[in-house]
Amino acid sequence: MEFKNLLFGLSNGILTITVNRPDKLNALNKLTVQEIGQAIQEAKANPEVKVIIITGSGVKGFVAGADISEFLGLSVEQGKVLAKTGQDVFKSIEDCPKPVIAAVNGFALGGGCELAMACHLRVASENAKFGQPEVNLGLIAGYGGTQRLIQLIGKTKAMELHLTGDMITAEQALFLGLVNYVVPQAELIPRCIEIAERIKSKSPKAVGGAIAAMNAYFAEGVDGYKAEIDEFGKCFSSEDFKEGTSAFLEKRKPNFTGK
Repeated sequence: MEFKNLLFGLSNGILTITVNRPDKLNALNKLTVQEIGQAIQEAKANPEVKVIIITGSGVKGFVAGADISEFLGLSVEQGKVLAKTGQDVFKSIEDCPKPVIAAVNGFALGGGCELAMACHLRVASENAKFGQPEVNLGLIAGYGGTQRLIQLIGKTKAMELHLTGDMITAEQALFLGLVNYVVPQAELIPRCIEIAERIKSKSPKAVGGAIAAMNAYFAEGVDGYKAEIDEFGKCFSSEDFKEGTSAFLEKRKPNFTGK
């Protein structure tokens, strides 16, 4: 598939996906959302990809929101379809068995904040800003923002941010637990790569199982403890488990294959 609004770089098992609409501060139009979904599916199927980093082009905007020009004239049903499409793509990121790290380099507003929250980890540059300003347009978040912000920072502050449309700084996001780290702009991608390299040294099977078990905590109608039991049990059939335990007993570094 040809991608119009995304750039890619694959190095040493780390795939970097860059949203590339700099003239729009990387705002998410329908095509970009579609391409992100396709890129995640292709990354999941590519055995060379171990960890994924998502970022935005330039230094001002990770993703500064959705492309509002595409919202004009939509009916109620068309609005629902738009939200469902965005939610499905972002859920595919959240459920990806390969860790996805958001490298937030500037504004992460509206759909951009929702994209960052769908990732498993978030690293922000010092100039990053986060927010769900949809109420300023007579809208609410539609790509999962009303749900994930509560999960990540709690209902009290999430309610404030959604109802006021206020932005928060990177340091405030760190304090609230929305991001894992805040670093200078020049160190953003290197820090994400450093984290990715640490994850890469672990068992892909175990990493994927941990993601699935933790996501089950928030899944409707799913017993998270049962999901943990299932994922724990699966580990015992893997070559990675045999390698990991053998390496531990032999006092050497394991060589995991993801099998």
